Amino acid sequence: MADTLLTRADLPDLALGCAVFGTGGGGDTAADLLAADHALAVHGDVPLIRFADLPPDSLVLPLSMIGAPTAGLEMLGSGREAATLRAEVERATGRPVAAVMALEIGGANGLAPVGWAAQLGLPLLDADGMGRAFPELQMVSMHVMGIPADTVFMVDALGNTATLRPVDSAWSERWARALCVASGASALIADYQLTGDDGHAVIHGSVSRALRVGRLLRTAERPVDALVAELGATRLMTGTVEDVVRDTRDGFVRGALHVRGHGTDQGRRITVDLQNENLVAREDGTVLAGVPDLIGVLDTETGIAVATEALRYGQRVTVLAWPCDPLWRTPRGLETAGPAAFGYAHPYVPVGSTHPPVGSTTPAGSAVHERQSAR
Repeated sequence: MADTLLTRADLPDLALGCAVFGTGGGGDTAADLLAADHALAVHGDVPLIRFADLPPDSLVLPLSMIGAPTAGLEMLGSGREAATLRAEVERATGRPVAAVMALEIGGANGLAPVGWAAQLGLPLLDADGMGRAFPELQMVSMHVMGIPADTVFMVDALGNTATLRPVDSAWSERWARALCVASGASALIADYQLTGDDGHAVIHGSVSRALRVGRLLRTAERPVDALVAELGATRLMTGTVEDVVRDTRDGFVRGALHVRGHGTDQGRRITVDLQNENLVAREDGTVLAGVPDLIGVLDTETGIAVATEALRYGQRVTVLAWPCDPLWRTPRGLETAGPAAFGYAHPYVPVGSTHPPVGSTTPAGSAVHERQSAR
């Protein structure tokens, strides 16, 4: 793996795969595809390495954009954010950064780190902290594995920088979100600084998997069918977007998607709740799938994932759900990013199953889907 290079030719496939794992969030990949392509054209290919390739004391820089995807469409970055953030981290730690890692593999946050790594002259780790996209900072594998977010670095498009020292991961989300909103709901963030010894706390192979899925979408004769087989996904519905309710507030896109079935799904309707990502799919009050499992809204013909900010009335879509990384099905994982973490009262039922997992701390035996009061 140490000899693997990500080239400009890989970027379109990686963008397609990252969009799938974004589950509607992580940011639209179009602008970051152009930015990454330019970065590789100027600075050269990016080595894709494993944690095992790093010396134990190497400093790893997990990077991601924080904010509302709708804001990211309207306010482009300066292109200097990654270099500014690296300088801040190295000044604060007194150590050189050895590698870049995507904090989440979903959407633009999975693709942009390739360009950032090229700009910085660093390798990219074949790993991330989610195996998908989640909307809040503490919803990462590092938090689940007990690594604190005790220092958080942020920079916005104007060059404003901040170093936060929160008391825990929940406060890292609250403080960083407030600064993000002040910066127009979009900023670059580096938290959970890792070393080469922290490979146990990440999800491995994320970049390779996204690249493989993207190639599959581009080459398959029946892309959606191929994706179902590759991901072990459940097809929830094929239909037409009937309505989209979307509101950008508090640094998130929140709302709901309504899909009306056609063909074999004629007469059915499902609703997908949104908070940057697709959270929960319901039909007639019954939960079909939900966090931490992945829900993708795909173009029915091409299989290309449709981001929450790109949903429009009349689009013909197929809604899929597939299993999350096993880490998220542990008690600590469910506490961090299961239904209750988003204010839902229903128990987590793994996609493709009818029973809550052993160790689930959410109440069982209910199909209730109402949200609890906002956190």
